Amino acid sequence: MARYLITGGAGFIGSNIAHRLVGMGENVVIYDNFVTGRKANLDGILKARNLRVVEGDVRDLTELKKEAKKSDFILHHAALPNVQLSMKKPLEVNDVNVAGTLNVLIAAQTYAGVKRVVYASSSAAYGDSPTLPKVETMQNNPLSPYAVSKIAGEDYCRMFYSSFRVDAVVLRYFNVFGPRQNPKSQYAAVVPKFISVLKRGRDPVIYGDGKQSRDFSYVENVVDANVLATQTPKAGGEILNVACGTRVTILGLANFLAQVLGREVTPKFEKARVGDVRHSLADITKAREFLGYRPKFGIEEGLRLTVAWFQKRRG
Repeated sequence: MARYLITGGAGFIGSNIAHRLVGMGENVVIYDNFVTGRKANLDGILKARNLRVVEGDVRDLTELKKEAKKSDFILHHAALPNVQLSMKKPLEVNDVNVAGTLNVLIAAQTYAGVKRVVYASSSAAYGDSPTLPKVETMQNNPLSPYAVSKIAGEDYCRMFYSSFRVDAVVLRYFNVFGPRQNPKSQYAAVVPKFISVLKRGRDPVIYGDGKQSRDFSYVENVVDANVLATQTPKAGGEILNVACGTRVTILGLANFLAQVLGREVTPKFEKARVGDVRHSLADITKAREFLGYRPKFGIEEGLRLTVAWFQKRRG
């Protein structure tokens, strides 16, 4: 059995990865400061013998090194992951996302037993380029401090790979959604926020005209990519898009969720937010080539599963 250290493992994506790895019988250590992560996300695995939870901050290099020393793989998901938050608190986002990532790489460099770091990055790196689909070779065009922080993390990963031989893989996520995503946060992502609002019989707020589009990906697709990234040697040093390769408008998303929930919907439109991109669509050819990645869940199936999870949880 391999030992996996998941930074931010009590967060949305990290906890879904933890559930998968624990179920596979792997040894898992969750390293989280529980600022945005929640212990409720670990329900069902907290008592597992092959899981250990450490309350720690990625900005604390000393503590991070203690856990990295005994790890085969580090799946780095600790971050302040929000565009709008970063527009208000750029220093804090930079501190966690950039300095924290540098600490993870230094910890991995210190111990030869760490076979690979998998770094969770974001499609925000592409910015608002009109070119679709987004290909990893495109020039970065960040529109927010969050996007800048993620690009900085990517650059550190590639530098540590080329200069210090730290094996690192960058996964660029596109609009991930699914179970354990927090709908209550002030900066909640659109899918859980829409589900929460529609369940209460209210109309969702759409920023802009609703025609902006996103490549939404069900979280289990992202979990697959992380597992594959620890199993495929040739992916070292690469940046790989992780998505579905299809897109839907925000208005279309609202209408579909309303249909699934059996609600009528009349969205409220407000001014577009600074930092938001207009259209996003991934080319996932490279992930298919280097990881053997193929999304198993399309957006409609993923949305139905997500709605069912939230309904059961609230039931």
